[in-house]
Amino acid sequence: MVLKVIPLPADTNGNGDIFGGWVMAQVDLAGSVIPARYVNGRMATVAVKEFIFKQPVRVGDILSFYACVTHIGRTSITVQVEVFSERHRAQGQFVKVTEATVTYVAIDDNGRPRPIEKRA
Repeated sequence: MVLKVIPLPADTNGNGDIFGGWVMAQVDLAGSVIPARYVNGRMATVAVKEFIFKQPVRVGDILSFYACVTHIGRTSITVQVEVFSERHRAQGQFVKVTEATVTYVAIDDNGRPRPIEKRA
């Protein structure tokens, strides 16, 4: 687990559910946690291959974000992020609400891709 958050009323859309863009922003933050340990410097989100909303997220749900690295390239790292919701009114019950595949690239001070140092 890389992140845990509770959405608030200010994060809702016109239907009263949590705005998808807010969830996407949280996924981007959660997905960047593990690559930051490899990159040792600046990085940027360069691609979202897939983003699936399976269930709505509601105000007061406790969201848990899990991430794992699926590929490390010369300058980029791809991460799979899964989001589970513990429903506000059903404590102890979890449902997968979102999953995404996000790619980050290591960048230098000028914003250009740079190699990721390989770990032994």
